[in-house]
Amino acid sequence: MPETGVEETAPAPWEYTLSIPNDVRAVTVCRRTVRLILTMHGLIGLADTAELLAAELVANSVRHAKGPAALRVRWSAGVLRIGAWDADPEPPGPPGCFDRLTESEEGRGLALVRACSDLWGWQPLARDGSRGKYVWCDLVAA
Repeated sequence: MPETGVEETAPAPWEYTLSIPNDVRAVTVCRRTVRLILTMHGLIGLADTAELLAAELVANSVRHAKGPAALRVRWSAGVLRIGAWDADPEPPGPPGCFDRLTESEEGRGLALVRACSDLWGWQPLARDGSRGKYVWCDLVAA
C-alpha cells in the first residue's frame, strides 16, 4: 500500500466499437471519437498517436473495401489496441519501409502504423455474417 494510505488499482478494461459507413468522412469521425474516448479515460498522452493510427487503419478500410467497416478501441492491462474491421477478406499489403517511402500516396498507411505502434497485425474475421479482416495495432502505456 502506498504511503498515502490509498491503494492504487489498475484501470479497469474497457472497449468501444464504432460502426462506420464506407465514406471518407468516417476517418475524421473516428479520429475525433478516439481523442474523446482517451480524454474521458484519462489517457490523453496517447491521443495524438492513437488518432493517427486510427485514421490510417480506417482510411485503409474505407479506401480498399466496398462495404461497411468498424473501429474498435480497447484498453486492457496498460495496452491500447486500435483496430479496424472491413468486409474485404483480402489481407493488407505489406507495409512499406517508412524511410524509403516516396511522395506516392500508396503504402504509407501501414508503414506509419508499423512505425508508430508497439505491435500490429491482422486476422481474418467475420462480423454480422460478413467475412472480412481485422487490422489492429497496440500502444503500450509508458
